Amino acid sequence: MSTQRPDPGTPMIFHWRKWDGTPHWRHECVYLGSDEWGDWIGQPVGWHSARPGAEFHAEGPNVALLPAGGPAADFALTVNRHHPRGLRIYIDLGWDVRWTSDPLLATGIDMDLDVVRVEGPRGTWVDDRDEWAEHCEQFGYPVEVVTRLELLALDLEQRVRAQVPPFDDATPDLWLDRLEAFGLHR
Repeated sequence: MSTQRPDPGTPMIFHWRKWDGTPHWRHECVYLGSDEWGDWIGQPVGWHSARPGAEFHAEGPNVALLPAGGPAADFALTVNRHHPRGLRIYIDLGWDVRWTSDPLLATGIDMDLDVVRVEGPRGTWVDDRDEWAEHCEQFGYPVEVVTRLELLALDLEQRVRAQVPPFDDATPDLWLDRLEAFGLHR
């Protein structure tokens, strides 16, 4: 794992895989900087994300937090601005979310459960419990991983509801402003 980070504004990749090593989402991003919560990366409007069988270009800017606090984290927080469906927060619960030896590549294992906050009456919830249950059996997730991530999902859901930093609006909005100030588009 690299402790070196790119200069702010440097293009980089954030690449998810599944527990069995199969590729999952690969996001074109730009490094933004770090704060007390960890490292922030951003995806400008028009930048590409792809996984086997699906792809999209960012319709609005978004930033992601790779949390500090050790060699790897158990989630990545993504916050959107101007999302066409009102999706404000999307937290991917993960395993081994970290920087690689390449300072232009961060990776993680997508563990299916997500915490979502949508502006409007739907609010905040834990998503993809069906996929989680299916993959727990299919991939044989260790019981300690299952227990840890189920508790984390509930904790994150409460923190998002309470808008505790960095799950508030003010903290990621600073990074969204920084991303937009770079003026990067595709």
